[in-house]
Amino acid sequence: MNENVVDILIYLYENYMDSDQNSSSDQAVIHEELIQAGFPESEVEKAFQWMEELAQRQGAQALPAQTSSSIRIYTENEMSRLDSDCRGLLLFLEHNGILDPANRELVIDRAMALDTYQVGVEELKWVVLMVLINQPGQESAFAQMEDLVYNEVPAYLH
Repeated sequence: MNENVVDILIYLYENYMDSDQNSSSDQAVIHEELIQAGFPESEVEKAFQWMEELAQRQGAQALPAQTSSSIRIYTENEMSRLDSDCRGLLLFLEHNGILDPANRELVIDRAMALDTYQVGVEELKWVVLMVLINQPGQESAFAQMEDLVYNEVPAYLH
């Protein structure tokens, strides 16, 4: 089995966050269920750590206002892990109001925290969805992103 943190995040989203039916929120129970589902213990631990860091960073967001003419410059490390398709997706999401600059930075931070050599577009979509799910006032952006993830609607034209 070659599951990674994103696979676990998808499982958690689909089984706990996307449905009111399964309301068990005890981390130990969820941890055990993930192990029983076949996810490696080390990856489960990484996923829980990833989500904990997301929660901490969501509460501490405070970026100064940016003008519409500002541009995000990626570091060398970010460019090597987020290819041009990923960066294009982020730009598309920001220009269409799905991501604001603060959430964009949170998405980049969480994408860089994944334990993968390179983050793909599909993985990045899930990261965006996980960032937006609990953001107050972002319900419309979340719904649009959920539509992009599940309906595989082309996010942007080349």
